[in-house]
Amino acid sequence: MANDGPVEHGYPHLETVRAAITALYRRLSYDTIQTFSASVAPADVAFCDTDDLYLGAQRVARELVRHYRLPDARLIVSFRAMTHAANVELAAGPEYFVELNDRFRTHRRDIGAALAHEIMHVYLHRLDLSFPGVRENEILTDTVTTYLGAGWLLLDAYREDATSSQKLGYLTPEEFGYVLAKRALLFGEDPSVWFTSPQAYTAYVKGLARARRDEQQPPLTAAGWAGRRRYARDRRHAQEHARVPVEAGTPYSFTPDGHGPLRVSFPCPTCHQRIRVPVRGRVRARCGLCRTVLECDT
Repeated sequence: MANDGPVEHGYPHLETVRAAITALYRRLSYDTIQTFSASVAPADVAFCDTDDLYLGAQRVARELVRHYRLPDARLIVSFRAMTHAANVELAAGPEYFVELNDRFRTHRRDIGAALAHEIMHVYLHRLDLSFPGVRENEILTDTVTTYLGAGWLLLDAYREDATSSQKLGYLTPEEFGYVLAKRALLFGEDPSVWFTSPQAYTAYVKGLARARRDEQQPPLTAAGWAGRRRYARDRRHAQEHARVPVEAGTPYSFTPDGHGPLRVSFPCPTCHQRIRVPVRGRVRARCGLCRTVLECDT
């Protein structure tokens, strides 16, 4: 939790975020992810200053448990002084103890954001889905929280001005915006109308632009002129030399297929699983993981 401290910006964790989205699809499947098409509604997690602190926190926790489809999980919420925003005790269940930073006693509108992250730890614990390393696992938690419809709360908790700052979670604001945009593009949502923080809206707009770039990389037909020209050059070299390394950061790569045609491998813009198709002009490919149909010009 950044509390009046520096807030990291940009996309330093982007590869881990993308790996988290792929891991989520592999663990849950396309059909299960589709059941999360509706995000947590602002009214369901609203918390005003006149609400009883403990009863209100329990009410928000129950709503998030319902959203994550954990009907047999019971959250016991308490508050204490700590460095981090919150902490959850991952036991066998069905009761889980969540501790929130004392800061939330007076910043109640952000209680939903803190609980969304901690309850996702319970969800992932039950799925037995984790990444090695504490930081990578927290990035996984933030990413899945956002992709499954509750992470807009974490982004909306980001506020920054000349004298103070607050940010929850391990992702940067722009990375939260990126994952939120990936979800919005998948389900046709417009989460920008839920933001109360102007800084959160700005971060979402930047993340949306980055997410759209995933859909505009060659060999996809939506790629821009410069990308298509670079792709044609790399393809020509690959055809002449059987295999050629491409520039660092280039999303696609060429590989020979025995005695068959040259093939190109590239990440699915939705789930980031790599797709491999023959180089033979216009091709329609379907991702076997997220079922996205991709128009390609290979």
